[in-house]
Amino acid sequence: MDKKELGSKTAKGGFANEKSICKKFNSWQNDSESQEWLKIMGYSIDKLESVKAIQVPTRIKKGDLTKFEIEEKEYETLIKFKKADAQIRIIIKIGNILKIENLSLKKANSDADYNQVDKRTVDAYQKMWGFDNEITIWLKLFTGELNPKIFSKLTGKIKPRDKRRLFIDEMPKEIQDKIIDFFKRNRIIVVSDILKGRGGLSANWMLVTRYNKSEVTTTWILKDINTVMNFFGGGDVIISPKGSFYIGRITAQRKGGTPDPTKLQFKIKPCDLFELE
Repeated sequence: MDKKELGSKTAKGGFANEKSICKKFNSWQNDSESQEWLKIMGYSIDKLESVKAIQVPTRIKKGDLTKFEIEEKEYETLIKFKKADAQIRIIIKIGNILKIENLSLKKANSDADYNQVDKRTVDAYQKMWGFDNEITIWLKLFTGELNPKIFSKLTGKIKPRDKRRLFIDEMPKEIQDKIIDFFKRNRIIVVSDILKGRGGLSANWMLVTRYNKSEVTTTWILKDINTVMNFFGGGDVIISPKGSFYIGRITAQRKGGTPDPTKLQFKIKPCDLFELE
């Protein structure tokens, strides 16, 4: 079967959670979906000796690193850049060759909307991407970490729509342009960090599962992470109609709510990936 024909499928039953998908990979010899996923990843089923899937927790202790084939010197990078969403680590053995694939799982209902892919303080993003202090201050005004009223000398005659924070389109035009220009020039690293991550637990693949409760079926699509980054990160970097901003199909906005109301978050609509069917 051609790899392009394998990209997505609808299957009976529900397997949208991490535990179920690990179970399917661990039953690869008898499970048709996991065999298709392995084929998409480029493996010949008849040449595989073993496949072991492990659910990666949000928090990993140093003592558990060996379980994931990770060296201790990678720990700090791993904790900082591991994707916070559920991941499955697949250890594949072919002869004397050990292959490891990291899967980022996005699960959604048929009517699902946004899914957060990364959330940090503005300072954390400044350390990662190196934007200057001026952008840092205005992004903090955007997230509400800094209150516009307290910074009235900077914000001048701006009358915010929300007294807790500023929207990008309320900022001086030169600041709007500076923020948008930064994310245009640094799009590759930004998109990579928020979708793929860095280090031993960066994602190689994204599996989106969409469960239909009424029909009791799960539709899935599995794509390599470069295709995913091009799909979601391609397109214009522009200010959104509501005063946040877009990097292609990625929305950047103030977190709001609890916890972490003043963090900067990036969101995607995972189900959009089905457009690549």
